[in-house]
Amino acid sequence: MIHAFLQKSGASVLYHIQDWGRMGLFLIAAGRGCFSRPFRFREMVRQVRLIGLNSLPLIIFIGFFTGMVLGLQGYYTLRRVGSESILGMLVALSLIKELGPVLTALMVTGRAGSAMCAELGIMRHSEQFDALECMAIDPFRYLISPKFLATLISVPLLTLIFNVVGIFGGYVSGVILLEVNPGAYMNGIVSGVTSADINLGIKKSYAFALLVVWICAGRGYFVHAIKNGGFGAEGVSRVTTQAVVYTSIAILLWDYMLTAVLI
Repeated sequence: MIHAFLQKSGASVLYHIQDWGRMGLFLIAAGRGCFSRPFRFREMVRQVRLIGLNSLPLIIFIGFFTGMVLGLQGYYTLRRVGSESILGMLVALSLIKELGPVLTALMVTGRAGSAMCAELGIMRHSEQFDALECMAIDPFRYLISPKFLATLISVPLLTLIFNVVGIFGGYVSGVILLEVNPGAYMNGIVSGVTSADINLGIKKSYAFALLVVWICAGRGYFVHAIKNGGFGAEGVSRVTTQAVVYTSIAILLWDYMLTAVLI
């Protein structure tokens, strides 16, 4: 029994070391493909549309109601200490530094990241990557690097839109519905939000964008080598679920670490 336990534990450790090694090499190859010629500009634009533009309605909807909830909860919390005038600062800082980057990345993961993983997983099972390599076409330059660049472009822009719409939602909830002074709301935003706060949100959005495309694309690309992955639709579905879960966990972990280091 001890021998079997040690054998199983050792195999699991070796598998995870190999898995992280594959993912590290995948990230390097994808980064190198971003600078390889000829560059597929049209494919990158198509991916920006799929990842960014198609996610815009969801981001606007979630951002607006997130801002409304922040305005509502913030108002009743601040009213206890007679500080309703700083509601704008509370809503803006909560969105710019934390909720905007995190929720945007999570929404993109659930909508675009899962589709990206499933697409690459199906391509791996149908041997399309092998076909590209047989034709001397780099699959990273041809397929994966445009996804990396498109995600790095789309997620920060979606985060910006989320923040703006969320602040407006907080205005609707706090000023229009709860009758907070509109001048105090806007003055709280102007006086309370600094360039350091905005830079922190931007850095988080880029970090989360990299995590989304790296984990989701990598899981799909290596679907044949993932434990419990297997072949066929069932294997792709399991790996896609795994990619979404891993990416969500990574976003929350990196959110804490970046906040602790950069704040």
